[in-house]
Amino acid sequence: MRNLRNGRCTLITLLLATACEMGPDYRRPDILMPDLSAKEEIAEFVAEKWWGVFADSTLNYLEELALKHNADLKTAVANIAEVRAASEVSEAEHWPTVSLSGEGMAAFVSTRGKAYVPGGSKGRNSIGYAASVPMIYEVDFFGKYSRGDEAARAVLLSTRAAKECVLLSVSAEVAKAYFLLRALEAKLAIARRTLNTRQESLRMYKSRFLNGYCTELDYLRIDSDMLSVKATVANLESELAKAETSLSLLIGTNPREMVQRTTAKEKAIEKLRIPPAAPKGIPSDILMRRPDVLQAECQLIAANARIGEARAAYFPTISLTGGFGFESNSLGQLFNTGSDGWSFGYGLHLPIFNAGRIAAMNAAVDARHKKMLTAYEKTIQMAFKETLDALVANRKNREIVAARSRQVNALKRGYQIAWKQKESGLIGLLDLLDVERGLLAAEMELTMALQMQLNATVDLCKALGGGWNALKMNKPPSKSKKAM
Repeated sequence: MRNLRNGRCTLITLLLATACEMGPDYRRPDILMPDLSAKEEIAEFVAEKWWGVFADSTLNYLEELALKHNADLKTAVANIAEVRAASEVSEAEHWPTVSLSGEGMAAFVSTRGKAYVPGGSKGRNSIGYAASVPMIYEVDFFGKYSRGDEAARAVLLSTRAAKECVLLSVSAEVAKAYFLLRALEAKLAIARRTLNTRQESLRMYKSRFLNGYCTELDYLRIDSDMLSVKATVANLESELAKAETSLSLLIGTNPREMVQRTTAKEKAIEKLRIPPAAPKGIPSDILMRRPDVLQAECQLIAANARIGEARAAYFPTISLTGGFGFESNSLGQLFNTGSDGWSFGYGLHLPIFNAGRIAAMNAAVDARHKKMLTAYEKTIQMAFKETLDALVANRKNREIVAARSRQVNALKRGYQIAWKQKESGLIGLLDLLDVERGLLAAEMELTMALQMQLNATVDLCKALGGGWNALKMNKPPSKSKKAM
């Protein structure tokens, strides 16, 4: 008996000592990187609450509302909780299953049945009680569960990074929606001011036409210009209403608040702070600044771990079973001396024929790993593209705003000169309206350029990862076990 017991212990110890994990350990792929530089000037664009670079209290308030109430963010947080629970389920696979069971039975045996043994019992009645604590444990010799746990933890970290992606995206959308409101308000103010001028001109020309001092053609041209500006005002009012409801949806207000809400108008778009120009170089830690890169890498880590999990299916599974309990014909004597018992066993299961199921499963995980590797490489490529585009747009939009500002100033001066010439009788009203029409278009273009400049700054903050940093996340621990 002692030799048998020692043999069991020796077998188990030997198997544990030779246990290893299947599949390759994860190594970050080597990817050709563009020239990078350590730019400290970029720090202003990656503050924890990056929207603070605009120094706008209304924007700050809207961003805080979005962080608390945005539906996409709530969904992302719920996704983390769901994946965390799944990770805990995977981790629990490493531990034995222990349960408690109890049963009682009463039977009346037929004298004609197989269960009846004449003389074997005092009667045909049979009563029995039992209580036991069974245990089962599958030994993870080939890393099936450890690789699964590694994959689950990588998926959890990927989900956390995905939440940060959503947060960064939502905060950028809120900022752009807010700047759109400001731009539409500025355009609407310009259009309404121009409409008042055109309506006044129309009243004057109507009187002149009725008294025979101008032709009907001149009157109709003034009327057409006024109606065009009136349609522009109506269109801008419609766009402004849609922009307000879109912003309300982003910040998570309910439908009633969405209808009743009015946007604050204490700061015009031309008075919003434009952060200083960003440097030309890409910061060397750009990949650490973006949550989408970590998300893609964690998905690659999970796919890599699934390879080992699938490889383990080719090898035998070894399980240990055991338990102890009590059994008695009398409930009152169930836990008395002599009613106890125990058992221990082990089993082995080796797949021989499964119609190619395991091979197909391995082919599937290999294909997924290649897909995740491609996705990771593309994410890095997109990170550099978006950063380069944002840096260029940030610089060029400053040039556009400067040019548009000079254009508006020149047209304003020209309008003043044209007004004096009209008052002196050197030009007619129609000539003045031509100058005014050009000024209206230039002011609209300047407002659009200001909005594009603000949006370019938002895109730059987003491309640089905003205030997110991968160092805040807990990366899956590296594996040091022997891999096969």
